[in-house]
Amino acid sequence: MERSREILKKHWGHESFRPLQEEIVDGIIYGHDTLAILPTGGGKSVCFQVPAMALDGITLVVSPLIALMQDQVDQLTSKGIKAQLITSTLSYREIDIALDNCRFGGVKFLYTSPERLKSDLFLERFKEMPVSLIVVDEAHCISEWGHDFRPAYREISTIREMHPEVPVAAFTASATQKTKKDIAEFLALKSPKEYSAPLNRDNLSYHVRASQNKLGSIIDYCHNRGQETGIVYCQTRKSVKEVVRQLRLKNINAGFYHGGLSAEDRSYMLTNWMKGAIKIMVATNAFGMGIDKSDVRFVLHFEIPNTLEAYYQEAGRAGRDGASADAIAFWEEKDLITMQQQLDAKYPSKERIKQIYSSVCNFLKIAIGSGENETYPFDLRAFTKTFNFSITEVYHALKILQTNGDLYFSESNFQPTRLKYSIGSSALYKFQVGHDSVSKLITLLSRSHSGIFDHFVSIHESEMAKRLSVNTKELTRQLEHLEQYGVIDINFRTSLPKISLLHERFPDNYLKLDFSIYEQRRDLENSKLASMIAYIQSSECRTQLISKYFGGDVENCGNCDRCREEANSNHSFEELIELIPTLLPATLDTLVNRLSIKKEMIMRAVRQLMLEETIHFEGGEYRN
Repeated sequence: MERSREILKKHWGHESFRPLQEEIVDGIIYGHDTLAILPTGGGKSVCFQVPAMALDGITLVVSPLIALMQDQVDQLTSKGIKAQLITSTLSYREIDIALDNCRFGGVKFLYTSPERLKSDLFLERFKEMPVSLIVVDEAHCISEWGHDFRPAYREISTIREMHPEVPVAAFTASATQKTKKDIAEFLALKSPKEYSAPLNRDNLSYHVRASQNKLGSIIDYCHNRGQETGIVYCQTRKSVKEVVRQLRLKNINAGFYHGGLSAEDRSYMLTNWMKGAIKIMVATNAFGMGIDKSDVRFVLHFEIPNTLEAYYQEAGRAGRDGASADAIAFWEEKDLITMQQQLDAKYPSKERIKQIYSSVCNFLKIAIGSGENETYPFDLRAFTKTFNFSITEVYHALKILQTNGDLYFSESNFQPTRLKYSIGSSALYKFQVGHDSVSKLITLLSRSHSGIFDHFVSIHESEMAKRLSVNTKELTRQLEHLEQYGVIDINFRTSLPKISLLHERFPDNYLKLDFSIYEQRRDLENSKLASMIAYIQSSECRTQLISKYFGGDVENCGNCDRCREEANSNHSFEELIELIPTLLPATLDTLVNRLSIKKEMIMRAVRQLMLEETIHFEGGEYRN
């Protein structure tokens, strides 16, 4: 449609859509329910933001990713498009104002997390909003078979009943056949149009490399790639800090990114990486959501995630420009044991989970029968020290309680100080005249934030203190003074995680844990881990393995490490499995010399034969 191209050009500066984007956009504009599976970096946001601008009314976007929602709201606002964000990090007052703006303020986009949809305040205001589109991002979260199940996603279909004629568009980067079925069923999609981008990408070469020193292998690889752009993924913040430290010691231009960084630090790292001042980003999976940098030449995994869904998404951030790129997973034998141990630790006993729930409520001073839909800052370290729990067991117990529908646990994310004037301009002027000690601060706030009378704005204390020629302690005192006199509503900055109770606190014996779900989730995660380990150890084409996992069917790619090995060998892997036992007893070097094949390929075949107990190692030789 000409209209959608005009919007794309006006607001995003693009002359044309990417493959599939225009079909998705036009289908939504025509009122069709939609299920779109687009890889990371495939431009999902454009697919719903363009039709939202073409339609009259407001678009609701439901997403579990606070950082991604904030980024998109900031981007829309920078284009002059009105957008609001509601999450568990906001106070009741902030939510109240934001929802009123959505009813009466010409807002085009309302972003929120699924847990917010259950509150009475939201439901009452949502009924009265002029809604034109409902978007569900990261839609795989609705399925127990997805890799990040969120029970609150199953509540989304109920809000559609308030606006039954409004189309629903669901987006995800990857989904198995079972997950796609669940998305359509639980969102109550009506004859949805389904769009799926091809899983295989000819330019992306998948590799898995066994190593006795992963960090050393990654350092060598980065050195060899010169000034090319890349990402190194880790599973923990601790690993991120160590990997980036070692890369910098070797004079490799590396930055770092994880969920615990302040907004300023995240912005600094991302901006410098996007413009090429930082070449390699060492990060947890918090990095990459909604980030579209096309010239990433390699994605390395220092630590491999537990699921193929997560690995496929992270690896897929390489080579979005269509030029050749590598996705390489490094692993050591001990990693497989560690991955299984980490999974087992995610499922504490039923009694332990109940004990942690009760202790959390006591720590937060929540009385029995209260706390529903309330959000509390949660100092995880202080809690574990007070009650003598380990951080790991508390973290996983909270995740199980979240899956059980009891609470929502928002992990540590820096939240800047947010405030708004709670009195009108005339009353503010009178107050300012009579309170000289805060007059300069009031003037600075008014001049710096034009919307401060209508909605909460974020401030950066260090920058503001510098402009006022005071220290941050004095600035905080002045802000507290304004709060005490009722001049401002303010939420001071915090980097603590948040806990939101989804129902009132139950007595200990009333808390019901659905252990059929508990056991199903544990079995499912073990199954997904087995698929990930099979990918690491398999002799098959990597691309074909990924395609099969997601229900596709492709030929050998000819581009991954397995395909390249077989192309350069006189024997296929299957032939080696049959041939090696006939040459025993022999040392590894003897087998390499006899077969004239790369040592790595023979080692893989030998490892497979030993796992099958067809051969064993004794006296320096492999024997039948």
